[in-house]
Amino acid sequence: MTDTSSSQNASTNAPIFSVGEISGALKMTVEGAFGHVRVQGEISGFKRPASGHMYFSLKDENAVLNGVCWRGSTARLGLLPEDGMEVIATGRLTTYGARSNYQMVVERMELAGQGALLKLLEDRRRKLAGEGLFDEGQKRRLPYLPEVIGIVTSPTGAVIRDILHRLADRFPRHVLLWPVLVQGDKAADQISAAVRGFNAIAAGGHIPRPDLLIVARGGGSLEDLWAFNEESVVRAVAESEIPVISAVGHETDTTLVDFAADRRAPTPTAAAEMAVPVRGELLAQVMDDGARLVNAVNRLVQDERRNLESTSRGLPNLEQLFGDASQRLDDWSERFDNSLKSGMAERRREFTALAHRLIKPDSLIQQASQNLASEVRALKQASAIILRQGGSDLARLSQLLESYSYQRVLDRGFALVADGDNKPVTSATGLSVGDAAAVRFKDGQIAVVVSGAKAAKNKPKKPKAAHPDDRQGSLL
Repeated sequence: MTDTSSSQNASTNAPIFSVGEISGALKMTVEGAFGHVRVQGEISGFKRPASGHMYFSLKDENAVLNGVCWRGSTARLGLLPEDGMEVIATGRLTTYGARSNYQMVVERMELAGQGALLKLLEDRRRKLAGEGLFDEGQKRRLPYLPEVIGIVTSPTGAVIRDILHRLADRFPRHVLLWPVLVQGDKAADQISAAVRGFNAIAAGGHIPRPDLLIVARGGGSLEDLWAFNEESVVRAVAESEIPVISAVGHETDTTLVDFAADRRAPTPTAAAEMAVPVRGELLAQVMDDGARLVNAVNRLVQDERRNLESTSRGLPNLEQLFGDASQRLDDWSERFDNSLKSGMAERRREFTALAHRLIKPDSLIQQASQNLASEVRALKQASAIILRQGGSDLARLSQLLESYSYQRVLDRGFALVADGDNKPVTSATGLSVGDAAAVRFKDGQIAVVVSGAKAAKNKPKKPKAAHPDDRQGSLL
C-alpha cells in the first residue's frame, strides 16, 4: 500500500505540504492581496473580553466576515461598535490558522450613511428613555438670577462670544468657561468631563461653584453634532446636580442632550436669555413693585386709623371703668380681712376643744404597764403547767420505750445467739457443725461451738399463758 502511494506521488510530482505550511502560505496570499480594504456591513455578535480586544462579525444578506480590533487600536477606532450598527470598516484581511478561517483586522470604523446614524440615534434614545434619564419629573427649576454661570463650549467659536455678549446686555454675571472640543473623536469625553468637573467644585471654595450650566455649540450636520448624542455626555448631563441648559445647534437641530437637560434653548443666544433676566426690566419691575407696596401700605394705615377711630368712639369711659373696679377691689379686700379673722377664731376654738379631749400620756403608759405585768404573770403560770405536763408525758413514753427493748426479753430468761460476725441467728439453718457462736444472757455472754446433729423438727407446743409482768406498765 505504501509502495502504491509513493508510485502515485512520483508519477504526479506534486509537492507535499504540512498543515502549518499550507496555513502560512494562505496567510501570506490573503494578506498580500487584501492588505488594505474597506468593508461595509452590519455588526453582530459584538463582545469585548477582559483582554480589551473587540470581536464581532460584519454581515450582509449574502455572507458573514469575522472581525477583530486589537486593544491598541480601539482608541483610534472612531466609535464604539454596537450590534445592529451599519458601519464601514477599514483594515486588512488575514487568516486564523487555529480555526482555518479568515478574518478582518479592523483599524478604523465609521457609520455607513445618514440612515445608519439616525437608526443608531433612535435606538440609543429609546434605551436611555427606558432608563428614565429623560423623565420630566427629574427636571430641576432654573435659578432666577444665578450668581455664577458655567459654560461648556469651544473657546474659539462664535458661540461663547454670543453668550457673553447677551449676558452683558441683559444682566452681567460671573462666568466660568470650561473649554472643550465640540466635535471629533475626543469631544464626548471632554464634554462629559467638563459637566462632571463643574459639579465636583466644592461650594465656598477658591473657585466659585456655578449655579447654572450651559452646554452650547453652533449648528452643523448630524455627524458634527454627534458628540452630544454620545451616551457618556447624556448621562453626565442627566446626573448633574447643577441645572443644565442645552443650546446645541440651531432650532431645528435635536440631540439627546436636549432631552436630558433641564431646559432646551433653540440657540446659544436664547440660552443666555433663559439664564438671566433683563437688568433694566428687573429694576423697573422692582421700582414699580416698591411704589405699589408703598401705596398699599399707606392705604392700609389709613384704613386702620379710621377703624381705630371708629372703634374708640364706641369704648366706655376708662376712668369710670377703673373707678368701679377699684371700689370692688376695696370691698373684696375688706371682706377678705373679716373672713380671715373669723376663720382663725373658729379654728382656734376647735383646736381648744380637741385639746381638752386628749388623754395624758402618763395615764396611757401606766395602764399599759399594768396590762403588761398581768400578761407576764399569766404567761409564767401557763409555762409552768405546760412544762409539768410535758415532763409527765416524756416519762410515760420513756417507760413504754423501755418495755419494748430486747434487754427486757433477756431478763425474762431468753438468750440471743450471734454468729462469728456478731450478727443475730434467727434460724437453726443459720449455723453448721463446728461454727463458732456467741450466746448472750441478761448478765453476759458465752462463746460456744456447734456440735452434734440438728434437732428434729417437732411440732411446736402451745405455749403456756405467761404471767403478766408487773414491771411493764399498761398502755391504757
